[in-house]
Amino acid sequence: MGDWSLRESLETASGTVRWDRLGDPAGEPVVLLHGTPFSSYVWHEIAPALAAAGHLVHVWDMAGYGASGMYPDQDVSLGAQGEIFTGLLEHWGLREPSVVAHDFGGCVALRAHLLHGARYRRLALVDPVALEPWGSPFFRLVAEHSHVFEQLPAPLHEALVREYVTSASRPGLRPEALDALVGPWTGERGQGAFYRQIAQADQRYTDEIQPLYPTIDLPVTVCWGTEDTWIPFAKGQELAGLIPGARLVPVPEAGHLVPLDAPALLTSALLAFLTS
Repeated sequence: MGDWSLRESLETASGTVRWDRLGDPAGEPVVLLHGTPFSSYVWHEIAPALAAAGHLVHVWDMAGYGASGMYPDQDVSLGAQGEIFTGLLEHWGLREPSVVAHDFGGCVALRAHLLHGARYRRLALVDPVALEPWGSPFFRLVAEHSHVFEQLPAPLHEALVREYVTSASRPGLRPEALDALVGPWTGERGQGAFYRQIAQADQRYTDEIQPLYPTIDLPVTVCWGTEDTWIPFAKGQELAGLIPGARLVPVPEAGHLVPLDAPALLTSALLAFLTS
């Protein structure tokens, strides 16, 4: 993934999880969570910017994603990821960090907080998977027939993943960014992992926590790409209305991949929120 790499690792019930930290060890801790089918690479511009502003930034690849371990029968569900994230916070010694979470990462952060007792100083949700219904027709088709898609010839599989990832961006991804996001899903190991994480995606993981959103008692900002075709902007308005005191920040001309579509605008919004 270019010059983006994660130097540290932690063994979990779902295999090896890769992670790293950037910035001043004395800085206010911030943790960044990615979504699917992405990796921590989505933060490769924003993480250094937050670190340069004085924060100690933690990034990680969810189990079964990016540079983290991938293997058959691996539990990469949102339920497992929430427990892993709770364990990571304990491993890092972070009692109350600020958290920024995109897509599936939003559900992971919310589950860790609402079900597993993880405490945050602030929570920024970026186009999160948080409200029913979710999952595009393509996503549901693959989930129902993952065993068939796993048998696609490698070139067809890679073409499918490239088209799918590309559709998350409004302005289009730079070639190096697209390669970095698609690369972990190629090869026999990556191809199986790609369909595994879709097969295990289940709306029940958000259904379990959606009724608890009105109980969230911490500063929350909801950032949303106004041109998101994966999860429409209206869902951002709905989510902000369910969380007491939450502020909705529209990100114009950005699709679902806001961290790559509009890194400068998102960084500015996050810094304003983190220092408010």
